[in-house]
Amino acid sequence: MGKIFVIGIGPGGKETRTLEMLEAIRQSDVVVAYTTYAKLIQDLLDGKEVITAKMREEVYRAKVAIEKAMEGHTVAVVSSGDPQVYGMAGLVYDMACKNNVNVEIQIIPGVTAANAVAAKLGSPLSMDFAVISLSDLLIPPEEILTRVRKAAEGDFVIVLYNPINKPLLLEAMKIIKDVKKKGDTPVGIVKSAYREDEEVFVSTLLSWEEFLNKINMITTIIVGNSKSYIYNNKIITPRGYERRYDLHVVDSNS
Repeated sequence: MGKIFVIGIGPGGKETRTLEMLEAIRQSDVVVAYTTYAKLIQDLLDGKEVITAKMREEVYRAKVAIEKAMEGHTVAVVSSGDPQVYGMAGLVYDMACKNNVNVEIQIIPGVTAANAVAAKLGSPLSMDFAVISLSDLLIPPEEILTRVRKAAEGDFVIVLYNPINKPLLLEAMKIIKDVKKKGDTPVGIVKSAYREDEEVFVSTLLSWEEFLNKINMITTIIVGNSKSYIYNNKIITPRGYERRYDLHVVDSNS
């Protein structure tokens, strides 16, 4: 019996790869990946059997990985970001369990989109936040919108993944705006974080739709909470230190 690494490669750039991810790829003789992800790690794949699949073929990828591991191979199943955040980890475990396959599975964490995008926007995730996928391929839209409303009512910073369904995105953002009742609430939009075509936009709940044509499946959106603000085109969400401490800095030149 072989082994399966379920690997998070981060958002795509080499600078966000982890040492553990590089070592797991090195140990693997078979790599199973969505075609785009395979291209992002092309420099690591020499001498390996590479099995690629299209989007929405996640079940096929998990099935092939389990079969290859049962044949004695060490297999790397590749996810972008982190494999447990809308990635392949849950599916690989679930299919192994449902088929009573006792193969070793190890999860290799990666930099997920929320953290990668937040770093480009300033510091919007310094307080409690909720991560919600707007993909309705597996989850009914009404269930997604219920989660959006609850997150907005809880005054969480909200991170929206997979905003490819524009009508659903518009409805989700309307709910957030209606609940928060603050049009100047910061909105950060990052497309292709840490990739060559990266674009970063800082806006508000009143004006974010100006960037609607920039949003696709590799865009992540962060909406601030009631304390978030914009400074020098960066989004800052205070942790709460100002409630207990004096945050003023003494000017040594004065």
